[in-house]
Amino acid sequence: MTGPEFRYGAVSPPIVTPFDTDGGVDVDALASHVDALVDAGLDGMVPCGTTGEFASLDDAEYRTVIEAVVEAVDGRVPVVAGAADTAVAGVCDRLAVAREVGADAGLITLPYFHTSTDLEGQLAFIEAVADDAPLPFYLYDIPATVGEAIDPDVVADVADHESVLGLKDTSGDLTALDAKIRATPESFTVFQGVDAQLYPSTSVGVDGGINALSQVIPEAFVALGEAIRAGDDDRALALHRRAVAPLFARCAEHGFAPATKVAAAHRGFIPDPAVRPPLTLPDEAGREAIAADVDAALDAV
Repeated sequence: MTGPEFRYGAVSPPIVTPFDTDGGVDVDALASHVDALVDAGLDGMVPCGTTGEFASLDDAEYRTVIEAVVEAVDGRVPVVAGAADTAVAGVCDRLAVAREVGADAGLITLPYFHTSTDLEGQLAFIEAVADDAPLPFYLYDIPATVGEAIDPDVVADVADHESVLGLKDTSGDLTALDAKIRATPESFTVFQGVDAQLYPSTSVGVDGGINALSQVIPEAFVALGEAIRAGDDDRALALHRRAVAPLFARCAEHGFAPATKVAAAHRGFIPDPAVRPPLTLPDEAGREAIAADVDAALDAV
């Protein structure tokens, strides 16, 4: 299977899912948000990820969100659809839906309830998905929510499978990330999922990022990608320290779906930052602090 091609330094946002006043998916707001971010120069769109509150969407809403993103993108950039589930069949079903509505690839985690008792369990799960996958996919290593990290040896074992395109690493562990990159072929694409580690992790060989805050301050992330491609370390470091890292630290205080929605609403990218339970929005002081840091980040670009 062939998947999308991303340039070095590519940055794509895990898109938030806007909700309307009745609590349903706001398709118009989602399409508008995607269109603005493609126009801003981001490299791909990632619906139904962690920041997109995929775990709070039913099956019909899952299809609706991916379809709306694919339609809004209109072929301009790749669409990588989150397809996490706790069962092999469930993951393949989601990949099938993503393929039906036109996504270019999927993004899968390990099962996020019953963790494996042995690394062979991780390998067996990923290989079972890969063998039956109707769409090529990237692995998504996010131990904070799944309960365990994908072992570097497991990543190495599946890296040559035709269905496995690469990895989004949100472990926050640069030593483990380095081990994964060293153990996989050059064709295996590795994205950094921790916004504040995007620039630092270029030193160990990441290809780009899938970063929530790129949908809030796309100007900063587009400029950072350009600096990375140009080898302009002074510019990249300045953007990292003055724009990306401070806003990331602020948003980490509140949880990334709520904080990203507050920040995106402050920019006017979405009309309402509403989230679904169990997530909650920051209080007024928290919202004001997030907005101030967004403005400061833009001033630093």
